Amino acid sequence: MGHTHVHNHDHHHDLKGRNLVISIFLNLLITISQAVGGLLSGSLSLLSDALHNLTDVISLIVSYIATKLSRQKASIDRTFGYKRAEILAAFVNASTLIVIAILLIIEAYKRFQDPKVIESNLVIWLALLGILANGFSVLLLRRDADANLNMRSAYLHLLTDMMASVAVLIGGLLMKYFQLFWVDSVLTFLIGLYLIWVGFDLLKSSTQMIMLFTPSHINIKNVIRSVHQIPKVNRLHHIHIWNLNDDELHLEAHLDFKEDITLTEFNKILQEVETVLHDEFGINHVNIQPEFNKEDPKNIIVQD
Repeated sequence: MGHTHVHNHDHHHDLKGRNLVISIFLNLLITISQAVGGLLSGSLSLLSDALHNLTDVISLIVSYIATKLSRQKASIDRTFGYKRAEILAAFVNASTLIVIAILLIIEAYKRFQDPKVIESNLVIWLALLGILANGFSVLLLRRDADANLNMRSAYLHLLTDMMASVAVLIGGLLMKYFQLFWVDSVLTFLIGLYLIWVGFDLLKSSTQMIMLFTPSHINIKNVIRSVHQIPKVNRLHHIHIWNLNDDELHLEAHLDFKEDITLTEFNKILQEVETVLHDEFGINHVNIQPEFNKEDPKNIIVQD
């Protein structure tokens, strides 16, 4: 079995953890402020924004715990450690986004049928608070969002909440100057739809990882073609490719050879296979079972 290892960067993990803690406290402040303000003003969009912020706090806590767990070392009982904790966190966060969105849409529909007079000044100031605090949190997590599914889930929670605060601000201004109180429900409805759209994409990605599906950017036929170009290789089969987490892309397969090679020759060929898989496809953990004239199915995919 060959491995091209990914190195952990403890300093980078510390920065992720610190940024998450800052974001947790900021969102807790926003949640309390908007909940009180929503009750005093009668604004459903402000209350929905507070509810969304509460899910942000929960999701950030989940992300923080997952980040800490992912650094735990492997053991005899947990041979992979907690490396998949961040994927589970992303799945939970995506699920909460969708559930909250559905609840917001239901409440928006009810309020649209019976509009309420809303204290728009309070809505405007609290929406501005939400924009500033969430905007700062978004900047803190932006760097890690592209490379880590867990951090992306936290980032999307904050980004969508910042956008929701912008919508609440626009609604507050329309209510203050034009007395368009029904816009509060419409904006809440639109926020809910957007959350479903963003949450579904994240839920899909995290589910694919949990189910060990082949990553969408990997074409197994191209992998086979590249490996088959290596001398003495006959056929790559029984292939499984999956993400253990955002950093580790695994491949296990059977490799049939044209000749009855020695172990020394196999080690050299294995090094070539690892190099090709890493350089062309980003696969950094390789487990190969060598074969010669073995009578078994040579299908690309076999249900083991």
